[in-house]
Amino acid sequence: MGLFKNLFGNKQQTEIPKHPLHKEEWDTYFTNVDDKLGPILVDLGLKSIAPINDMGSLVWISIQMNNSREDGLSSSEESEKLYEIEDNLVNGLTQKFDCVYPGRLTSNGHRDLYFYFSDSLLFDKTISEVMVAYPNYEYDFGVKEDTEWGGYLNFLYPLPSQYQSMLNRRVLDNLAEHQDKNELPRKVDHYLYFTTETDRLGFIKAVEDAKFSIENQDKRDDSDFSYTLHLTRVDPVDQNSIDDCTIELSKKAKQFNGYYDGWGCPIQK
Repeated sequence: MGLFKNLFGNKQQTEIPKHPLHKEEWDTYFTNVDDKLGPILVDLGLKSIAPINDMGSLVWISIQMNNSREDGLSSSEESEKLYEIEDNLVNGLTQKFDCVYPGRLTSNGHRDLYFYFSDSLLFDKTISEVMVAYPNYEYDFGVKEDTEWGGYLNFLYPLPSQYQSMLNRRVLDNLAEHQDKNELPRKVDHYLYFTTETDRLGFIKAVEDAKFSIENQDKRDDSDFSYTLHLTRVDPVDQNSIDDCTIELSKKAKQFNGYYDGWGCPIQK
């Protein structure tokens, strides 16, 4: 069961107003919930419009798996059926109600789906209509008030370090498509931005011991973060190595009112 396992509620749906549109950006990452490891599938793009003012009801649906792995995650034998149930629930609810689907958690033998509703009346009827086609599956559901969208912003949405790791994985996936051997060291470029020259100099001083080379420092006039910094260092770019490097750079940049913008490197075969 996920974050809101003991919450129940019931209201009435009358008509479907339109909620703000956004560009969906789905991705997955692993996290720990109640000391259990599990992947969260989340629409990162929803953050651009969150919270939606008139969508303050958080509905959860928890489906108990019938053939989970020993670690509580979904098995290959059952995953297709779980995807089918998820698709039918998402389609059934979003087509009948003014609601959005921000994501799901898979952990401890359960698949937990989360929705934000403007009015959660009669959602339970739609859930029952979908689940009647799956009599072998036990499920539970509930609703709670969440006008600040804490369920999405503080639970489903990744922490800064997790988000950076997700971005790193995207780059690594692209490199893998070109047969890159990510364990091989190569010159890696890192890009950062700061609000003042003093902040940039403070950051450079703070990472001196990490032995980065300064490739370029510049100033641009089209942004609040106008002081740029281009660093390089020779490193392998396997997931653990690049995570350690970039997460530390990101944390340090934030301490000096800046931000880490990403990295790139040549392909090594």
